[in-house]
Amino acid sequence: MIEKQHARHETRVCRICVIRHGETAWNAERRLQGHLDVPLNETGLAQADAAARHLADERFAALYTSDLLRTRQTATPLARSLAREMIREPRLRERHYGCFQGLTYEEAALRHPHDYARHKARDPDFALPGGGESLIAFRHRIAAALAEIAARHAGERVAVVTHGGVLDIIHRFASGQPLEAARDFPIPNAALNWIEFDDGRWRLLSWADQAHLQFALDELPDR
Repeated sequence: MIEKQHARHETRVCRICVIRHGETAWNAERRLQGHLDVPLNETGLAQADAAARHLADERFAALYTSDLLRTRQTATPLARSLAREMIREPRLRERHYGCFQGLTYEEAALRHPHDYARHKARDPDFALPGGGESLIAFRHRIAAALAEIAARHAGERVAVVTHGGVLDIIHRFASGQPLEAARDFPIPNAALNWIEFDDGRWRLLSWADQAHLQFALDELPDR
């Protein structure tokens, strides 16, 4: 009876492998990309291949990706190795960084010192000028998209290829860390991060697995 109850419980659990896109030239320059469509560089393409080889034996029911080029390029070798079609989900895009997009962190701090200070302080209600998103709005977007994916794939494993800022949000709602807390966890390019959704709650299973990578940049120049 206990085994049957456990089996029924397992059919409700959705496990998700969340992968940050591979490196871009703008990542190497510490330049904020946001919604701008920047392709992978040679290192990023190699990282995408390495992640696909590492996950080739996994049984994923579906493969979701942000609609931006750098995530689709990262997901392409994985789609081939898994024989799965990429499902584009625009809500998995990076945070919109408003007037910071296209600037390095240093340039943003120099040109927009007041706004950058509020951004760095992780003010949850602060919407970045120029059409940017607040952390609260960003969190709502990502949580809604992932909850729908998890509900659609109860009892299955899925892969999601997305962005560093998205992974920051995911780690926080899976671990219970508040939006305004300073980040104390890494978000490397093309690393593997496992979470699960069970009975309306997220759990963090493992984070920033880089065993398949020779080198990977973190999301931010400092944490």
